[in-house]
Amino acid sequence: MDANEILDYCLAKNGVSESFPFDNETLVLKVATKMFLLISLDKQPLAIAVKTDPEWSEELREQHPQITGAYHMNKTHWNSVSLDGLKKDLILKLIDHSYDLVFQSMTKKMREEIENAVN
Repeated sequence: MDANEILDYCLAKNGVSESFPFDNETLVLKVATKMFLLISLDKQPLAIAVKTDPEWSEELREQHPQITGAYHMNKTHWNSVSLDGLKKDLILKLIDHSYDLVFQSMTKKMREEIENAVN
């Protein structure tokens, strides 16, 4: 997958926006006001950071050398994922999982507003 495919996939989700709050190379995707994915546009191979359930993080890190604790993030909850050599279905599953974790952490009112908004 390339950065454009990931961006298109994420922007198709409810309530997602993109910005560059840190620098010109790190694209941040948020659901409402909360980050769920970062893309390092200048890094080769392409890498993303996603939020992951801590128990699943341990399992992922053991099974895939491309998945490590995310740099500058809480390594208990965030993983850095080098996309080189990973199957597309796993990458999409990681993106969905990250989005869902952030979405579910929001108030019921916020979730309803996002679900009812037209993208």
